Amino acid sequence: MKIGERLKRLRMINSLTQEELASRADLTKGFISQLENDTTSPSIATLKDILDVFGVSMQEFFSETSDEDIVYGKDARVQATDDDEKIRVELLVPGAQNREMDPVLVTLEPGEEMDEQPFHDGEEFGFVLLGKVQLRLDDRLYTVKKDECFYFSSDKKHSVKNIGKGAARILWVVTPPTFYY
Repeated sequence: MKIGERLKRLRMINSLTQEELASRADLTKGFISQLENDTTSPSIATLKDILDVFGVSMQEFFSETSDEDIVYGKDARVQATDDDEKIRVELLVPGAQNREMDPVLVTLEPGEEMDEQPFHDGEEFGFVLLGKVQLRLDDRLYTVKKDECFYFSSDKKHSVKNIGKGAARILWVVTPPTFYY
């Protein structure tokens, strides 16, 4: 077991910087960095002080079992847009802002186009589950049909338009997460 890796994971889950954790545990940022990189080991008292910041007991910290959700059913989805909208976005995994990727289900009615997204850091992947869409990357157009996918670096302006006769549905994964509603 790598203590540093687990501490870093707890810190990230709690959306704390190394400096914030250090301040709350009355330690230095440099020491937190060394712990997370496993270049030093904490005393039991220091580890307890850090775990107290997260509200985690020693037993929970050293337990090998994880209570993290792995499977998400339909009832876990978060509707990011109104049901009656012509473009619907469903967040498939709640709490994506604390994760490294954001999987969503996008449904576009015929002729509908998502707002153009400005370039940003990251990558995007889409798998067309139903229908046919037109992907615009800067000034280039691509047609993507059912059972085809797209993958691109998000450093281009981009949008998707349904060019089919029926609804289009896309499983879309973005890293880092950007589908905040």
